Amino acid sequence: MKRVTIIVFAVLTVFLLSTVQESKSAETDDQQAMDILQNMARTLAGAEQFSVTVRSSYDAPQENGQIVEFGALRQIQVKRPDDLRIDVLESDGDQRILIFNGKEIIIQNVIENVYARAEKLGTVDDAIKYLVGILKTPLPLGRMLQTTIPAELEQMVAEIDYVELNMLTDVPTDHLAVRTRDVDFQIWIAQGKEPLPRRIVITYKNFKGDPQFRADFSDWNLSAKAVKGPFTFTPPKNAEQIPLLIRSRSEASIPAQEGGAK
Repeated sequence: MKRVTIIVFAVLTVFLLSTVQESKSAETDDQQAMDILQNMARTLAGAEQFSVTVRSSYDAPQENGQIVEFGALRQIQVKRPDDLRIDVLESDGDQRILIFNGKEIIIQNVIENVYARAEKLGTVDDAIKYLVGILKTPLPLGRMLQTTIPAELEQMVAEIDYVELNMLTDVPTDHLAVRTRDVDFQIWIAQGKEPLPRRIVITYKNFKGDPQFRADFSDWNLSAKAVKGPFTFTPPKNAEQIPLLIRSRSEASIPAQEGGAK
């Protein structure tokens, strides 16, 4: 009888120790994941300049309940403290350019040959806050372009997990799964000297159908030669200046607008 008791106790001890070790391992993985995420954020926030190509797609819920995917290609250039340029090609052929030069924001629709101006003094951070917060202009991944991203992630992240070391990207990446109050997102961050994002998938869990936004990053370049602008704007011939409209709060909060399939 005593032998049975000893064996049972030994088994329970091993089980409990294993559970404690797994718990500590999970805590270590969580901290490792947060360190990787913050290392990426500090790299982006500390870069004096960078350029990157972003190929994205997003889900657009339709009135009949179907989800349709639309996409865009963005060429992003940032030169701190006060230069920003984003060239956008939409999947339907629409072309737009956003320019900020420390003094004003210009948004140009290339196809329609119209543009709008808004005076805004300050930094790239100030311009993004003004565009998103005041003008309610959608700016996908705008948070990644701001120097405040480390502090914002610290406040936002409610849960984080290290998923795996991913070998299918152009360089080995750390795959993380992150939960916040409003969205869940997965992010793949390159290992090495430049821990920059290679892919992100955002799920808007508070919207019907859990629509997603997906983006792949390529051609990262943190050298000054990569950031050529131009950050000045000369209206094209016969271009028309139009007012810069302010969206309503409800319009600006929709991650993927409804509409007919294109």
